[in-house]
Amino acid sequence: MNGQSMSLPRQALALLRGVESGAWVRFFVGIFGLALAFASALLSTASREAGDVVATAVFASSALLLAGVVAVTTVPYLARRVVAHRVRDALNYDLTREGMVYLALTLLIGVAALNTGNNLLFIVVAAMLGAVLVSGVVSAVMISGLEVELHLPHHVFARQSYVGAVLVRNRRWLPAFSISAVPPVETSERGKWKWQRSQFVYPPASSGKKPILRWPDLAYVKVKPPRQAPPVFEQSVYFPYLPGRERQSAELNLCFARRGLYAQSGVGVATRFPFSFLKKTRTISLEREVLVYPSVEATDAMLEVLPMISGEMETHQRGRGADLYRIRDYEPGDSARHVDWKATAKSGELKVREFTREDERRLRIIFDNPAEGVLDEAHYERAVALAASIAWHFSEENTQLSFAAPGLVGEPDIYAFLEYLALVQPAARLADKGAEKNGEELTGFAPDGGHYHILITARRRGEIPGALWQSSYVFFTRE
Repeated sequence: MNGQSMSLPRQALALLRGVESGAWVRFFVGIFGLALAFASALLSTASREAGDVVATAVFASSALLLAGVVAVTTVPYLARRVVAHRVRDALNYDLTREGMVYLALTLLIGVAALNTGNNLLFIVVAAMLGAVLVSGVVSAVMISGLEVELHLPHHVFARQSYVGAVLVRNRRWLPAFSISAVPPVETSERGKWKWQRSQFVYPPASSGKKPILRWPDLAYVKVKPPRQAPPVFEQSVYFPYLPGRERQSAELNLCFARRGLYAQSGVGVATRFPFSFLKKTRTISLEREVLVYPSVEATDAMLEVLPMISGEMETHQRGRGADLYRIRDYEPGDSARHVDWKATAKSGELKVREFTREDERRLRIIFDNPAEGVLDEAHYERAVALAASIAWHFSEENTQLSFAAPGLVGEPDIYAFLEYLALVQPAARLADKGAEKNGEELTGFAPDGGHYHILITARRRGEIPGALWQSSYVFFTRE
């Protein structure tokens, strides 16, 4: 067993060496093929000058054939390897407005130099083109050797402002000037056309008739790319000067409009130094994710019914305390089983026991996730925000909370519930007996006698079990 485990790294190393040797072999084979193509081209030229038409055609055809084989078999393979190894150092060039004006002037002076033959104008054009070359080289040096880090907050709520940090480190001893941390350059992701297996049906299903013939078929369809999470970092942070072997940080203002998962797949470092002819951007691989909880700001619907909910909780839980708080005078409405007869006999007045209620404020919040199509997007997001705001309010009131939802039953952690609400989507509608099945889901949230319930649902009154209805305050999210 140990011998096998020790041989695995050697096998992996041998495999890597084999891959590298294969790349080198293909490279030299490509060079050899291009050399043969060049020799055939020279021979075709010599044959044409000698007047041999057949030899000229043969040598010219062989040169084109060899060059085409190398272009098809070797160049793409080597290009893919270069892209795979250099993805971190991918550079993007954007011509600035100043650069466009400068190149237009260079072109005009170049045309004037060609027309007049003035040596001084040729020198000016050469100097101007040299400045463009220097600008490209210096800007590439400025953004090489830089590392970027993002420091993001842990618990993030929608529509609230937060402060993060962008850290840029210069690993070189040379200083860097005019550096900006920017979002990565986005590439247009279009759908790809692919062959997929399908079925030929006659008559077509759109006709509404029973199919007579079914036959395996292939269809050339356009496959859309998967939907990506929105980015975390969408602004630019500027660093005018970054000394060598040092790092600097800058504040990053964050505000997320919607709940959900935000992912960052990279950060770009850009510069226009020294002449602002080109904006050169280097994309650095950086994987970061932020889960944005729904907004917990108190909604109008919650503020309107909050006193009613608190009153119903007290009524539902009255007299269930276990720890004695004090003995006080009897008041109308007190239960007779709480009368303290010893204290009544000593004082001659009716006394009752009052118990603490802190441990008795047990509340279960149920989010009844509606099926797809029951609510539009605005009402659905309003229901999610309502559940989050109610949960957050009672968690700050030191209420003993538990949460229930499809796939989340009895969870006592407020952040686990908020995480569920951050990612929840309308439930898939069942094909058969969807209403009956969805109605059975609420039976799993039957009251246990110790909790008061807040139910956020899109169902109608008759679809809610009676026991749950009697011990709950219900928010109807469907108009």
